[in-house]
Amino acid sequence: MADPRRAGRLDQPREPRRLRLPRFDPEAFGRWSEGIARGMGTANFIVYMTVVILAWFAWNTLAPADLRFDPYTFTFLTLMLSLQASYAAPLILLAQNRQADRDRLALEEDRRRAALQKADTEYLAREIAALRIAMGEVATRDFLRSELARLAEELDEANQRRQRLERRQYDRPVHRVPAESGGADGSGRTLDEPRDDLAGDGPG
Repeated sequence: MADPRRAGRLDQPREPRRLRLPRFDPEAFGRWSEGIARGMGTANFIVYMTVVILAWFAWNTLAPADLRFDPYTFTFLTLMLSLQASYAAPLILLAQNRQADRDRLALEEDRRRAALQKADTEYLAREIAALRIAMGEVATRDFLRSELARLAEELDEANQRRQRLERRQYDRPVHRVPAESGGADGSGRTLDEPRDDLAGDGPG
């Protein structure tokens, strides 16, 4: 409320008078307009509208003259159809604008999800590449099998060589030295000594 003392002063501007318009919920009005536009875009609306217009024509043509409320030229029907068209067009446009806003939001959400999915895919690809590089430096099962088989073969060969050497030692001939040649130990029995095939390994 304006101060009455300031109303008569010329050095201060007058407060503008605001026109208060009735307020409404845009979301509720948008849903209502979408419902009307969705109903007008169906086959039932066309069928019901056709039936009403035919009944209008029949009544104002075949009924008695004193009962016809819209005689020929059907001025009132034309006015009603014009009002319907004038209101239907903005309602349909409003519904289309709301649908376009929803489509835009859905497109932005799809783009955001596609970007996240692309980032996740690139991350997984890098992880898989790192795992492949790491697996290239790790001994695989086939490599371990081949190494174990090679070690087993080497052990078998070493064992066979050792057995051959032992056989050679066991198969050496024994040289009997008679007692009179200085090989007796005083008891009269002979000494059995293995013959060494290598030359030059006598007493030094």
